[in-house]
Amino acid sequence: MIGTIVNVTTITCGSIIGSVVKKGIKPQYQQALYNAMGLAATMLGINAVVSHMPDSQYPVLFIVSLAVGSLFGTILDIDGKFQKLTGRFSKSNLGQGLSTAILLFCIGTLSILGPIESALQGDHTYLFTNATLDFVTSMVLASTYGIGIALAAVVLFIWQGSIYLGAGLLSGFLTTELLAEISIVGGILIASSGLSILGIKDCKSLNMLPSLLVPVIWFLVKGFFGL
Repeated sequence: MIGTIVNVTTITCGSIIGSVVKKGIKPQYQQALYNAMGLAATMLGINAVVSHMPDSQYPVLFIVSLAVGSLFGTILDIDGKFQKLTGRFSKSNLGQGLSTAILLFCIGTLSILGPIESALQGDHTYLFTNATLDFVTSMVLASTYGIGIALAAVVLFIWQGSIYLGAGLLSGFLTTELLAEISIVGGILIASSGLSILGIKDCKSLNMLPSLLVPVIWFLVKGFFGL
């Protein structure tokens, strides 16, 4: 799991550096960083959707996924519970930044395929590349939201660690088609998080997280019934 450990380390280091830088930034400059982070997240999400949409074999699956997943997440009030939890540790809007960080760090081809390649082939290229990107992202996020962004490293470790341990089973299931559908839904979630940061629309992105499971369930059903 050397690749995952490196990834976690870069996020932690980036968060520390960003939080130190944050202390010397004036409020008006912090607002500029909020805007930059919001725009970056929005564009990264849009890029993920546009890049993978041509590979989608089920053009309406992402719509069904968002509708069903968002409804289920709202019933569970995932976002509300998460905001209350982070609110105990920070008076700032850490929850917003942390949710964005988790989505950016965990939902992506590199973060999903990386642990599988690491476990089965001993190839850490994907994870090292992901670690480099996450280092920069965590530094920017922490300079905006503070050291609390480092908590995303814990989530990433659990996420990639689980994939690493189940690599044998997941390698055959995580097809290009499934990853395309997950990436489309994930891109929309990341873009919605960016809109929330910009104050355009509070989409409560965490309530939409169950949407990522819908494509997985669909492909499981499809494989079981041979559709």
